[in-house]
Amino acid sequence: MMTTAGEPASGPLHGIRVLDLTRVVMGPLATQILADQGADVVAVEPAGGDTNRVMGPGPHPQLSGISLNLMRNKRSAVIDLKSEAGRAAVRRLVETSDVVVSTMRPGALARLGLDYPSVRAMREDIVYCQAQGFALGSPRADEPAYDDIVQAATGVSDIMLRIWGSPALMPTIFADKVCGLVMAQAITAALVERERTGRGRHVEVPMTRAMTAFMLTEHGAGAISRPPVAPPGGPATGYPRVLSPERRPHPTKDGWVHLLPYHPEHYVALFTDAGVQGAADDPRYADLRATILNSDSLYRDVRRITPSRTTAEWLEYCRKAGIPATRVASLQDLVDELEIAEHPAVGGYRVIPSMATFHGTEPELRHHAPLIGQDTDDVLAELGLDPADHH
Repeated sequence: MMTTAGEPASGPLHGIRVLDLTRVVMGPLATQILADQGADVVAVEPAGGDTNRVMGPGPHPQLSGISLNLMRNKRSAVIDLKSEAGRAAVRRLVETSDVVVSTMRPGALARLGLDYPSVRAMREDIVYCQAQGFALGSPRADEPAYDDIVQAATGVSDIMLRIWGSPALMPTIFADKVCGLVMAQAITAALVERERTGRGRHVEVPMTRAMTAFMLTEHGAGAISRPPVAPPGGPATGYPRVLSPERRPHPTKDGWVHLLPYHPEHYVALFTDAGVQGAADDPRYADLRATILNSDSLYRDVRRITPSRTTAEWLEYCRKAGIPATRVASLQDLVDELEIAEHPAVGGYRVIPSMATFHGTEPELRHHAPLIGQDTDDVLAELGLDPADHH
């Protein structure tokens, strides 16, 4: 449960100030995580606001459904980075910040005087995190890259090709969110190091590198060894069980269920209970390796028996048998379970939960998503600057 907006800040990152120079979703997700954990996040926005404010419908021209949660617990300051007054204000912000986060391309950062060497000259112990599509120093370092581009460049489209016969993208901003999580974790690690040593750190999260590591965790498979080891009739890359086109929810008498007989004893119990002859001696699940290699046929066989019971009956059976199972929840089901908060400008909205729970400290909704530039005057006044100079 989130506590009421306006309560004093706490959390593991209380006392840390983050200068947020990110855009769209990847960077704002990383800084939202830090803000939920107690950091004072100052999001610098252009006069028209960030892109996420208009991504899809919402209750206010400046607040989409996405931005209502992505911008929470942050302060919004409109500062023109192309003006001398704006650059001077950002320099003052850097001096008072512990962390600077950017998703601008390297060339733009250099032109604005906000690349790592320039920022480190302003504050030597700064934790500076930059994320862009391709690694610094590579020929593509300054190329634009969005989630779609990174998915295609890091094997996501290839695994879809192997399952469905044509390349496709995951129907979610997969790369953006994975890389946002990586950014938040890396920033926290750098802060821990600074606490121990007093030194800052330049942290880089190239999206293609982060997603390559993410995808090859299991899909590097037999291609990782030298020489490669491939399963019979298949390529060395790819984890067969996960790449099975049969890996999907199963129909029941009244709906859908996803059950996963993972261990050999699960299959024995499931098929024996369903009256399948010879279930105890089936070589396809003689051991865990066999179940993985025979995923296609086993999943098909599970699908043949699931229509015999209701979803509730299957869930009850699986609980007793120790087989992982769940009902298939819709996106609307998930939304309906969220708490409702009251935003002063737009009224009620659903609060997406924080991803981690720090027991003993309730996650706080300290600051509803601000309107564009809502906190500009306060932020500038804290820096000893005259807000009138920026209007």
